[in-house]
Amino acid sequence: MSKMILKLYVNGQSAVSKKAIADLQRICEEQFQNEYDVEIIDVLERPQLAEDEKILATPTLIRQLPLPIRRIIGDLSGPGRDLLGLDLIYHEKKRDNA
Repeated sequence: MSKMILKLYVNGQSAVSKKAIADLQRICEEQFQNEYDVEIIDVLERPQLAEDEKILATPTLIRQLPLPIRRIIGDLSGPGRDLLGLDLIYHEKKRDNA
């Protein structure tokens, strides 16, 4: 499996933003060991990046690689929602079969 590239758009240092960051770190550590890169983007500090990606709500997580691009908007803590929404289960199975 190629390295996973993820971008998480958050809104400042709110409790929701902090939870999204913690949830993403947990998911990545549990599922992907060192095969990922994460960029955290605060839309208050970098509004142009949010506009360029057409981010309308936070938190928004974008999986840029492997293709195709996938997005999840909102809470990442639901069981399996994070992996299904980003199509990570498919890629995990693919890696296991390789």
